[in-house]
Amino acid sequence: MIYNVWKLLHVVAVIIFLGNITIGAFWKIQAEKTKDRLKILDTFKNIIKADRLFTMPAVTFLIIFGLGTAMQGNYSLIETPWILWSIILLIISSYAFMAQVVPVQKKIYALASSEEKFRWEEYNKLSRKWDIWGSVATLAPYIAVILMVLKPQ
Repeated sequence: MIYNVWKLLHVVAVIIFLGNITIGAFWKIQAEKTKDRLKILDTFKNIIKADRLFTMPAVTFLIIFGLGTAMQGNYSLIETPWILWSIILLIISSYAFMAQVVPVQKKIYALASSEEKFRWEEYNKLSRKWDIWGSVATLAPYIAVILMVLKPQ
């Protein structure tokens, strides 16, 4: 029973985490379609806020409840391949997010904050970087979910 509670909490954290990182890309695409600097500014303000309110706490709880589930289920983090690779993928995602996506988001927000400084060429350059690293940060945990569900040996 305790194992199932840990696992349920882990799955809920995964849902919140993946939902938020996925919807951020949707918001960005919708804002870009408008070609409206203020819409892009507002979108990135809200993506940054959602990361602070949902992504960061969810990934923290995901890790805590994932480790609790593994311990409660007597799974070795190192000797269980699907757990080990999921941890590695989460580390890759975290690096992509913290070292690449977050700084780019801040640069985009700062750029879009000033009508005088805003240039589409600069925005597009930052946007492409956000797309690349955001894809890494998003796809890695989706692959981890596949590993967690299928549990390949």
